[in-house]
Amino acid sequence: QVHLVESGGGLVQPGGSLRLSCAASGFTFSKYLMSWYRQAPGKERELVASIRDPGGTTNYADSVKGRFAIARDNAKYTVHLQMNTLSPEDTAVYYCYIRPVVVGTNLGYWGPGTQVTVSS
Repeated sequence: QVHLVESGGGLVQPGGSLRLSCAASGFTFSKYLMSWYRQAPGKERELVASIRDPGGTTNYADSVKGRFAIARDNAKYTVHLQMNTLSPEDTAVYYCYIRPVVVGTNLGYWGPGTQVTVSS
């Protein structure tokens, strides 16, 4: 059974930084994509950033380019999201997602989410 654990959310002032982490257990595929999504109240869930393993190719939403950075940890199936220059518009529940990079499969797993609140 695949289980994702997110950490690092909280309350931060505008212009501040937070670092989110996500670790997946029970996942055994050798090629995979790990992503962070977010969902603000009244809005749809949106992709924030993703990273492939192996290879390390990253992808970012335009709204976070230059401010957020996703990176793999030395531990397999673990990623971090460094969030800088945060604004109130970044307030949302942030979800970690992992899926195998395998043709013909729709497998994918979500974490429970971690709240990020940017407010003075």
